[in-house]
Amino acid sequence: MTDKESQYIEFKLNWRDQYLKIIAAFANDKGGALIIGVDDRGDLVGINNAKRLLEDLPNKIRNKLGIIPSLEIEKKDKKEIIRVNVKPSSVPISYDARFYIRSGSTVQELQGRILTDFLMRKSGHTWDESVEERATIRDLNKNTIEEFKRTAVDRIPSIVKETDIKILLHKLKLMNVGKFKRAAVLLFGNDSQRFYLQSIIKIGKFLSPTDIQFTDIVNGDLFEQLENSLEILRSKYLVSNIRFEGIHRRDILEYPYEALREAIINALIHRDYAGTSHIQIRVYSDKLIIMNEGKLPPEVPVHKLKTNHLSVPRNPLLAQVFYYTGLIEAWGRGTIKIIENCLNQGLPEPDFFEENGVISVVFYKDIWTEQNLKKIGLNERQIKAVIYVKENGKITNREYREINSISDEGARIDLKTMIKKDILMQSGKGRSVHYILIKA
Repeated sequence: MTDKESQYIEFKLNWRDQYLKIIAAFANDKGGALIIGVDDRGDLVGINNAKRLLEDLPNKIRNKLGIIPSLEIEKKDKKEIIRVNVKPSSVPISYDARFYIRSGSTVQELQGRILTDFLMRKSGHTWDESVEERATIRDLNKNTIEEFKRTAVDRIPSIVKETDIKILLHKLKLMNVGKFKRAAVLLFGNDSQRFYLQSIIKIGKFLSPTDIQFTDIVNGDLFEQLENSLEILRSKYLVSNIRFEGIHRRDILEYPYEALREAIINALIHRDYAGTSHIQIRVYSDKLIIMNEGKLPPEVPVHKLKTNHLSVPRNPLLAQVFYYTGLIEAWGRGTIKIIENCLNQGLPEPDFFEENGVISVVFYKDIWTEQNLKKIGLNERQIKAVIYVKENGKITNREYREINSISDEGARIDLKTMIKKDILMQSGKGRSVHYILIKA
């Protein structure tokens, strides 16, 4: 076989009814093919009852799963196999009252909030689109709505003419049959936390992963949370470096302001508001972490966040309103802009993680961290030398040899490589030659 097992292909030696869950998983995802008569290595073995299966399987699949895939017999080297081609389903498909989805070349059962999210997505609805039965016009802040109108005028020029709040929110798809949606409460609510207690941002100064020095809690609507959390970070948690460009003074925040803003916006519009956790901003001496609850959509695995990728917001109404204000673009470039801003300020490339249903972006202050040095290709000896220079200010060829137990020639090669990589620079002459960090 030329095919290999993957997200879209599964091999089985023969048919068993339990493989219906594989077909269900394909249908719940992007489709795929179950090939019967092929072993795990992709070697064609063939089956003896191909014609009977071709007659029996369509009815079995239809009766158990409610779908009708196409089946075909393929022949090669006098051996017959059956290919079950499954198209993606627009509705959720269950097998024995359980729901499955593909994850790489495996089948995973969906449970808990992941299942709820899947069913909601398949139904064509998202959490922010659901109606908040408790909300009335009195729960909305007219001043916030007026401020939104001023900021959205470039992308919705006619918005300034709309004076009726309900008509305006209806046009923004924030109402349904005279009732306000959850997105309207989060965006424009007088007291959003009365409805959704978890919709806050918590900022903490950490001396270690478990030792917290002080914290702040940021309440309010999403626009207030964005503005206030940035101001608290700027004034209380982070240091600004002063630079002069000609006669003009510039205060440069230790992490790029635009990158922080983009990361907080992403957390606000992509978080899982059905969960119980709040957004966390953890400030350490050498890094800053922004965390929000919510798995990435299957279309955007975490490794894609550093490349051009689709924009698939968990909460499309929130994202749309933020787009109207000019705070975000609709092209999925937010994470790329975060990276570009950090690199332009001479900081390491930030990292993105997805663990246990939590998305994190990690900003690094120090470019000479062990993690970043590994990324740029330094070996263990060179990393040890950089750490030595950070602690002692410089390193000589002799010191390099001593800390690494390496020959003089090996030390010269390693040091020369770090000079070429713009990590170290040579200073002094003769016996006083030593090496220092270029950006120390």
